[in-house]
Amino acid sequence: MSSPLIMTLRYGENPHQQAALYASAGPAARGIGQAEQVQGKELSYNNLNDANAALELVAEFRDGPPTVVIIKHANPCGVASADSLLDAWNSALACDSVSAFGGIVACNRSLDEATAEAITGIFTEVVVAPDASEGAKAVFARKKNLRLLLTGNLPDPARGGQYATAICGGVLVQTRDNGMLTPEMLKVVSRREPTSQELKDCLFAWTVAKHVKSNAIVYARDGVTAGIGAGQMNRRDSARIAAIKAREAAEKYGWTEPHTVGSAVASDAFFPFADGLLAAAEAGATAVIQPGGSIRDDEVIAAADDAGLAMLFTGMRHFRH
Repeated sequence: MSSPLIMTLRYGENPHQQAALYASAGPAARGIGQAEQVQGKELSYNNLNDANAALELVAEFRDGPPTVVIIKHANPCGVASADSLLDAWNSALACDSVSAFGGIVACNRSLDEATAEAITGIFTEVVVAPDASEGAKAVFARKKNLRLLLTGNLPDPARGGQYATAICGGVLVQTRDNGMLTPEMLKVVSRREPTSQELKDCLFAWTVAKHVKSNAIVYARDGVTAGIGAGQMNRRDSARIAAIKAREAAEKYGWTEPHTVGSAVASDAFFPFADGLLAAAEAGATAVIQPGGSIRDDEVIAAADDAGLAMLFTGMRHFRH
């Protein structure tokens, strides 16, 4: 099945590479490629790739409370759900305001004027939302280079589909990662059961971790990411980097302690050793959600029990390369 050309891009990931955007095939294939660009400069390959990552993650919350996602280089650097988009934006930004500079923002609600004002308070490349009020559009219009993309309905995170990756001498094709966690899949493996709030935070962190490059570690508390560690070669370093970001945020905003204290931590794949889990405990996490399945699961469970952590196994992995 052929894919129609949507547009030729200025260049690819780097100026010496050529690139183009083609439409996906199939009746359910609607997303960034079909979004209405209300304003802003021409979209680049990297803009489109990051905007897609932002849309895919925020779509996980399409039936949830107002949620804001900030993406940098295809990884979330801040995600928050709150009573309003403005509160969600402020919380997401506080998670890692350094990385948010020049990032991509996605919302699961129509953008209002107050939130638009706040977003334009820092340099932002692209904003993605289902819709925007006239007041919000007027605010963004003052930033002529900012790209505003309106998608209409958010895509279904459980939808099917395929992804293809070119390799030397071939093409890898796989179905998209539409694995959805259900309560029946959760297994408490620690001596201590998670509290209701810890369970909520575990599920929130798990949802975000699905969209973080492996090795992925996500701390979350009260519906807000506290620290995100992405793309490291070992899980312990991801846990430590995320904790460092949380400490830096606490110093910047004058909090009495990093928001990793009392948080839940999600790991996209099992802990092969206890060191990553111990790093999370040192950062103040009180609950852990991970797939399980390591030959050292008993060692990791024992470490969680010794630290007083509640730990859940999901039986599902979310590698993202």
